[in-house]
Amino acid sequence: MAAFARQPGDRPESTVQANKHDAVRVSTASKGLSMNAPLSSRGLAAFALAALPLAVQAQSSPASPADEPSDAQQLNPVVVTAALAPRTADETLSSVSVLDEATLRRQDPTSVTDLLRGQPGVDVTTNGSFGKNSSVYLRGTGNDQNVLLIDGIRLRSATAGGAAWHYLDPRMFQRAEIVRGPRGSLFGADAVGGVVQLFTHDAEEGGPHPRISAGGGSFNTQRYSAGFSGSEGGTRYSFAGSHFSTDGTPVRRGGDDKGYDNTTALARMSHTFGDGSEVGVLALRARGSNEFDGGESDFVQQVAGVYTELPITAQWTSRLTLSEARDELDSLDDFGDSIIDTRTQTLRWQNTLDLGMHELIAGAEYSEDRVSGSNDYAVDSRDNVAVFAQGLLDFAPFAVQASLRYDDNQAYGEEVTGGLALGYDLDDRHTLRASYGTAFKAPSFNDLYFPGFGNPDLEAETSETVELGVRGQYARWFWDSALYQTDIDNLIAGQRGELTTNIPTTRIRGIELSAGAELDDWTLAAALTYSDPENRATGKRIQRRASQSLRLDADRELGDWSLGGSWIVQNHRYNDAENEERIGGYGLVNLRAGWQFAPLWSARLTVENALDKDYVTTRFFDGDDYLSAGRAAFVSVHFGH
Repeated sequence: MAAFARQPGDRPESTVQANKHDAVRVSTASKGLSMNAPLSSRGLAAFALAALPLAVQAQSSPASPADEPSDAQQLNPVVVTAALAPRTADETLSSVSVLDEATLRRQDPTSVTDLLRGQPGVDVTTNGSFGKNSSVYLRGTGNDQNVLLIDGIRLRSATAGGAAWHYLDPRMFQRAEIVRGPRGSLFGADAVGGVVQLFTHDAEEGGPHPRISAGGGSFNTQRYSAGFSGSEGGTRYSFAGSHFSTDGTPVRRGGDDKGYDNTTALARMSHTFGDGSEVGVLALRARGSNEFDGGESDFVQQVAGVYTELPITAQWTSRLTLSEARDELDSLDDFGDSIIDTRTQTLRWQNTLDLGMHELIAGAEYSEDRVSGSNDYAVDSRDNVAVFAQGLLDFAPFAVQASLRYDDNQAYGEEVTGGLALGYDLDDRHTLRASYGTAFKAPSFNDLYFPGFGNPDLEAETSETVELGVRGQYARWFWDSALYQTDIDNLIAGQRGELTTNIPTTRIRGIELSAGAELDDWTLAAALTYSDPENRATGKRIQRRASQSLRLDADRELGDWSLGGSWIVQNHRYNDAENEERIGGYGLVNLRAGWQFAPLWSARLTVENALDKDYVTTRFFDGDDYLSAGRAAFVSVHFGH
C-alpha cells in the first residue's frame, strides 16, 4: 500500500458519477456507515424487524434525481484500502466499514478502540481504560493477525507483533476504513483477519483553515487540539497537534488511579507539478506516559515518509515511497527497567495501469525490521523482499479481482499468498460476491527470540478463507451480509512461563449483518456479528474472544442541535485457552449531544457508559479483573470546519 494513501476525492479528477456502469470511481464526502452482524434466530429476527421500517420508507419515498447521487455517496463511500485503488463499497467485493469525519465528530471518542468497539466483525479487549494495553480482533483473529495503517504506512511493534492502538489520539484522524478478510496478497505478513486504515486530516481548498478544540471532564481529563490546513498553487498542507491527559481510574479493585498523557503532532505536505507528477511528505508522532499496575512507561509511536508519483504515460502511473515506523517503550516496574525499541523501514514501488474499465497494479517492496533495548535477542534485525500484482477487471455485470504476492523473509523463509474475488450485479441495487484468499502471520521477535519463551523453530501461520456476501445499496440506506470460514494452520500461541508453540489447526466461522440509513434528520446504523473461533485440537473457543456482538447507533439533527447514542452488547468470553475462566458479557450505552451555537463554533457533550456498568474484558494472570472505567462525561468546545 502506498504511503500517505489518499482519501478518495483528494484530486478533482477522482470525482465521477456514482453509477458503477457509467464509471469506476466515486467521490467522497462520504458518511460511510458500513456495519456487520451476528446471529441467533432471535437476534436475526430483531435485526429484520428493526430494518423493516427503513426498507418501507426507502421504497415508498424514493429520492429525487437531484438528491440521489449525494445520498448514494454518503452510504456507498469510496474505499481505497480493500483493493489498493478507489472503489465504492459495493465494488470492493469485500466486507468493509467506513467511519467518516461526521461519525468521528459526533462520537468524539477518547480512544480509537472506543470507536472500533462493536463495529462489524470487530472485538476489542482492554487492560483498563485511558491508554492501557488494548487488543483489536478482526473476525476472531488476534491483535497480531491484523494490519494497522496510518495514511498507508504500517504501524506495529516488531517485538509484540501487533499495533499499540491505545496510544493513538482519535482527534488526529479524519476517517477510518475497516476491511475484513485476508489481505496477505496486498499487504504481506499478518493481514489474516483484515486491515484497518486511519487517515489524517486532508488539506482543504484555499485557506489556511484553522480548527481548535478544548475540553475536559471526568477523572480530571483534559483534551486540547489545534490545526490548520489548505492549498495554494498545487501545494497542499495540513498541520495539527493534540494533548490528552487524565488522572485515570484504578485498573485493579482497591487500587490507585492510573494516569495517562499523550501529546501528538502531525505534519503533511504535498505538491503537484504542471505535468501531473507529485511529491509529498508525512510525519506523525505520539509521545507520552502511562501508569499501569506495578509501574509506569514512556512511549513513542511514529510514522514518517516521503513519496513521489510520476505519470509515465496517460495510462501508467508509478509511485515510489520510502517510510519508517517506530514503536518505542521504556517501562519501569517491580522487576526493573525495560526498554524495547522497534523500527521498520520500507521502500515500496507501485505501478498502476489504467485500461478503461480494467486496472492492473504491480510492484515490489523491501522492508527491514530492527529491534533494540534491554532484552538480549539472539537476532535483532531481519529483512523482507516482496513482489505483488493485482488485476481489477470489470465485465459488467461481472467483476473479477485477482491478486498474488511472493514474500522472502530472512527469518522465516518464503511465502506465497493470493486472492480471488468474483462479483455479480443482480440488478442496479444488489451485488453478490464470493471470494477466496490466503494469508500468513509472521512470528514476531518475541515469538522467536524472547528469553524464556521464544522458540526459534516456530513456523509461520498460514490461513485460507472463503466468503460469500451480498449487499443492497439504495439511495438512502444499505444492508450487507457476509458468511465466512477461515482455517489457520500453525497458529502461534504461548502461555505465561511456557515455550511458544504452534497450534496445528484452528477454524473460525462467522456471520456478519449490517445496515445504515440517512432518513430525513436521522443517521442510523446497526451491526450484528457472530463468530466461532475454535481450537480444533481441543474444541475450545480461542481465549478472550466474544462470539456475539450487537451495535446500534442513532443520531438526529434538530436544527442547531444534535442528539445521539450508541448501544453496544457483547456476550461472554474466556480468559484462558482451557475455557475455565469465564468473563461475563456486558451492555454499554453511550450518549452524546452537540450544539452549533455560532458559525464555525460548536459544543459537544459525551457520556460514556451512561448506565455506569461494571464490566471487564480481560483479567490479570492472578485472576483479578482489569477494571474498565465507569460513567464518564466530557464537554468540549470546537472552532473550525
